[in-house]
Amino acid sequence: MTPKSQEHALLFFYLEAGVDEAIDEITHDRYGEGASRPIARAQPAAPARAPVSPRTADIFAAEVEGSYSVVAGAETIDELGNAVSAFEGCGLKQTATTTVIGDGNPEAAIMLIGEAPGAEEDRQGLPFVGPAGRLLDRMLAAIGLDRTKVYITNILPWRPPGNRSPTPEEVAICLPFVERQIEIVDPELLILVGGISAKAILGRVEGITKLRGKWFTYSTPRAARSITTTAIFHPAYLLRQSALKRQAWQDLLAIRDRFGGKI
Repeated sequence: MTPKSQEHALLFFYLEAGVDEAIDEITHDRYGEGASRPIARAQPAAPARAPVSPRTADIFAAEVEGSYSVVAGAETIDELGNAVSAFEGCGLKQTATTTVIGDGNPEAAIMLIGEAPGAEEDRQGLPFVGPAGRLLDRMLAAIGLDRTKVYITNILPWRPPGNRSPTPEEVAICLPFVERQIEIVDPELLILVGGISAKAILGRVEGITKLRGKWFTYSTPRAARSITTTAIFHPAYLLRQSALKRQAWQDLLAIRDRFGGKI
């Protein structure tokens, strides 16, 4: 397993186990530090979490490594699609109708990564074809783009039941599929559509409202170069929160201004 894949596996395992905050890098003598402080009123104890089993961590890391190995030999999007379609290591495949890989131009300079297929995407086998997809098409058209000029995919190739949010484990298992797509397409710009996509690709814990409108760089061990990356609101979120469309428009204009020559 490469160092980056180990980091991803460990990060998402900790998230799944309930670890969501790094307290400090050194140990503290809380009894000594608090000796001169007034005693605080006792609070109800938090529910105990199950201990993290080293064996469970090893099994999970092996599952993620299996995802990497499945697509390691894929040199085209078609080859990757065949490999992912044959993959049986994620339970989401059992409840999904189709495997949704990508749409658009795999030689495009701009690549968009969403979160997961919805009901319409699951039926058609294409990303962003439901109501949110139609809004995304209009957003792209507003800055001179369409699906012949971009490549579109999702973090997950299978629809979570009932459109629920994916678990960190599901994201970690499917992340190697997206990483290999990025390496094959080799875009000059990555646009992360929505919070789940942004946090998974960037390895960040902040929500989309803090990540949108900023510029990052992203790379994988086999990528030809570091890729300029930004995040935008998911169109499904904008359909529910229309007041945010002004900020979404600002983000699109920033993309157009920075990559006008590629549009």
